[in-house]
Amino acid sequence: MTITENKNGDSLDFIVVGRLDTTTAPLFESRLKGLPKGLKILNVNLKDVEYISSAGLRVVLLAHKMMAGLGSKMIIKHPSEFCVQVLEATGMDSVLSIEKD
Repeated sequence: MTITENKNGDSLDFIVVGRLDTTTAPLFESRLKGLPKGLKILNVNLKDVEYISSAGLRVVLLAHKMMAGLGSKMIIKHPSEFCVQVLEATGMDSVLSIEKD
């Protein structure tokens, strides 16, 4: 898995590519700990995530909670078909802000 960051003012884009699972979720979590101060929006692009496990979902939910705790927002952008299926099956699509297209 790779995560590319693009900062634009008070928003930050995480572009995630590969598998978000038990092996790679700690990398995502460590990137969350380094979020810049004053961040208002975290966009997490999951377009190129081919697989997401419960560990991946946990870290996505952690990002959501971290941003909400700061009075900010996390948005899932363009989730892959597999991610959409997992988010819907787990009910997380009703908890998270998701922009499919």
